[in-house]
Amino acid sequence: MKTISGQWNEAPGAVTLIDAHHHLWDLKANRYPFLSDQPEPHFFLGSYDAIRRDYLPEDYLRDSKAHNVLTTVHCEAEMDRTRQVVETQWLTDVNARYGFPGAIVAHAWFHTDNAEEILAAQSRFPLVRGIRSKPVTSLRPDAMTPGAPGTMQDDRWLRGFALLQKYGLSWDLRVPYWHLVEAADVARQFPRVPIVLNHTGFPWDRSEEGLAAWRRGMEAVARQPNVHVKVSEFGLKDAAWDYESNRRVVMEAIAIFGIERCIFASNFPVAGLRIDYDTLVRSLDKMLGDRSQADRDRFFWQNAAAFYRLPVPAHADAT
Repeated sequence: MKTISGQWNEAPGAVTLIDAHHHLWDLKANRYPFLSDQPEPHFFLGSYDAIRRDYLPEDYLRDSKAHNVLTTVHCEAEMDRTRQVVETQWLTDVNARYGFPGAIVAHAWFHTDNAEEILAAQSRFPLVRGIRSKPVTSLRPDAMTPGAPGTMQDDRWLRGFALLQKYGLSWDLRVPYWHLVEAADVARQFPRVPIVLNHTGFPWDRSEEGLAAWRRGMEAVARQPNVHVKVSEFGLKDAAWDYESNRRVVMEAIAIFGIERCIFASNFPVAGLRIDYDTLVRSLDKMLGDRSQADRDRFFWQNAAAFYRLPVPAHADAT
């Protein structure tokens, strides 16, 4: 099988994978307000100065070199929203030069006057498989304002969301865990739109009470069969990356969704604020140590290939 580096790594512990969520950015060629301008004060990992620099294909290849990356999915990286289609063109050009990403999750707002114009433009790029459009959310569970403009109950937002089915696009869902019940209702209303929850539903509160609330939200959204989950991004604002704490989250997410709806993703370079790529992959591989090779292949690459319609032979031997 072919990897994005062009070389097959036979070293012990090398994992065959599709990375279903990473970012690239070129701060000299493009503008990303959260990287180039004032820092985002509520960034979920706190200070992110270490990633306010270019992250180019060469950087990704260096970070992932210990493993056999078959292809990747690039998730929109919040380029200047007046240039959201420009980001897709830039990534298309990156693919032409480097052979990855193999799919693009582009950006479009659902509640703006030009929502359909942007969705139509994004859908014309052959690599675009879906849209990530973050709904308006609250900073805390006790500060939610359902129905406000841009939220998942906003009629205008829902009308824009409905266009995903028209253009054959999936939705990358990114919300804190306290909005997952609302997201489940959207998934129920639009059963023909494939949805994938980003970053394991963000289990930021690791207290027993917090994990119970996260679990309730995960169970609600998992009841909708059109929803998958990216098992990714376990970083916490005020704590180091902890194997046992994160293992609990991973095992519970898999138990809730089933291995057939769980998708590996790195969220690099953002996850690199807490852990390096090799340790991340090896940690997840260890967590799945009691699973069959068939389940591990589903988790690490086959589910991503199916969800994002990637040209990777699902029957191939990845061992």
